[in-house]
Amino acid sequence: MSDFSLAFQLIRGIFLGLFSCVLAFVLTPLWTKVLYKYHLGKQIRQDANAPVFMSLHQKKAGTPTMGGVLMWGTTLLVTLIFFLLSKTLNGFWSQINFVSRSQTWLVLAALTGAALVGLIDDLLGVFHIGSKGGGLRVRDKIIIYTLIALIGAWWFWCKLEYNSITVPFLGQVTLGYWYPLYFIFILVATTFSMNETDGLDGLAAGVSLVGFICLLVVAFVKGKYDLVAFLATLIGTIIAFLWFNIYPARFFMGDTGAMALGITLGVVAMLTDTSLYLPFFGFILVIESFSVIIQTLSKKIRHKKVFLSTPIHHHFEAKGWPETKVTMRFWILAVLAGGLGLALYFLDLFLV
Repeated sequence: MSDFSLAFQLIRGIFLGLFSCVLAFVLTPLWTKVLYKYHLGKQIRQDANAPVFMSLHQKKAGTPTMGGVLMWGTTLLVTLIFFLLSKTLNGFWSQINFVSRSQTWLVLAALTGAALVGLIDDLLGVFHIGSKGGGLRVRDKIIIYTLIALIGAWWFWCKLEYNSITVPFLGQVTLGYWYPLYFIFILVATTFSMNETDGLDGLAAGVSLVGFICLLVVAFVKGKYDLVAFLATLIGTIIAFLWFNIYPARFFMGDTGAMALGITLGVVAMLTDTSLYLPFFGFILVIESFSVIIQTLSKKIRHKKVFLSTPIHHHFEAKGWPETKVTMRFWILAVLAGGLGLALYFLDLFLV
């Protein structure tokens, strides 16, 4: 590809990122008004098994949730705008449109599906419908998101003919019939890890921002420019959301935001064949999930806690760290780990 073409793709991504960011800023007051008007506030469940969490976060009860609609809603709106422009005006606008079968169909479908399920879960929670005061049961959510991941696995395996993964510094490893199971595991893991990370103002949004920027760099290097355009659009909306979500948050992203970001992170990692770099690109997600697993196993086997509260960001809160300190230090760790992951990725490219 010529230098001019590369420059155009770079400008395209910057334009879409800025456009989506500005549009999300414009839409925020409208969506905030809806959230406050209909009292769509976060419910802090009374759980005797989580006294530390309750004591730390009871003051946040009533803060509007479902702010994540701004991220995925704006992303889909921008996608639709430029898709329609490309179909009606063609020419220049067809170069901006990034809807493509091989790169963004599944990403957009996964984003939308996970977001809608999360939205339903949030609404059930707000109106106290469902188990334990409202919302879908964990078992039900696992089943639903596994089904979404199953559809994605079928698309990758049968339509895109993916059946192998790249192991850093070793090369391609063919998984064959194990590929769909591996795909499902990655998507379910990233989805629920993002949901666990979404516990402090700005934490999940900041962590996901780092992860998606890393994946954008990889997608650009791989020449997946429609995917780059999509990621730039999503990143722009995350930046706008984060502006209002940092402490004290005007609203929370809710499951509709966390689940959408999590599953999208997993799909893009599989599409760019960097799933084994996720421990770096999504470092905080990994330690959050492991803290929950360790705590659960310890309570069942040893009948003792390892952490004061989990996910681990609540442990540091319980130790007396201000919420903002926990969030910003986790952001720093995310940036350092993401940078290390990119360094290893490029080192692998040069060596191979």
